Amino acid sequence: MALPKTVVYDLPEIECADTVDWTVEPSRAVLLIHDMQEHFVGPFEREAEPLRTVVPNIVALRAAARAAGVPVVYTAQPGDQDPEERALLTDFWGPGLKTANQDIIGELTPADDDVLLTKWRYSAFAKSDLAERMRAWGRDQLVIAGIYAHIGIMTTALDAFMRDVQPYVVRDAVADFSAQDHANAITYVAGRCGRVETTVKVLEALR
Repeated sequence: MALPKTVVYDLPEIECADTVDWTVEPSRAVLLIHDMQEHFVGPFEREAEPLRTVVPNIVALRAAARAAGVPVVYTAQPGDQDPEERALLTDFWGPGLKTANQDIIGELTPADDDVLLTKWRYSAFAKSDLAERMRAWGRDQLVIAGIYAHIGIMTTALDAFMRDVQPYVVRDAVADFSAQDHANAITYVAGRCGRVETTVKVLEALR
């Protein structure tokens, strides 16, 4: 399997019937900007939907999080991974990204006081210290933005739920291979493991 060659679609407008009525609280939240690297963003047309909306929304979420004292965490896979470390991912996705395109996109370059986690598996918690950091910060809510919704973002949300961390997937601040994959991911999260919110709602909660 490989990444799509070109990704262009309008953000899905389906209704997500959230099972829970959780609310983002600045004193409890962490913002996770998931895999917004040149390699993974590459298939998208930057000036078309969904990225035309998604990237500015992530920028706005990051600014609001910083203003509210909410930790900002990034995930990024390393380039030129050792095959033994990459393991089963190779069977599905090949050898992975190169060092030349492992950087976070320019609009979202991490600040010095942001946390950049090395990403090894679909879940941001796997083989990282994200859970330990959140416990040390005394935080139990994870607001998730980035790509790809039906792979790493959905898996991270489910993993958070199983660790008693409330996951919030920001529906218009995530993107995917297709509108259908995007819709499937947010529908699953809303019904099984977290809450799906809009950027506007999260920004209101962070003020």
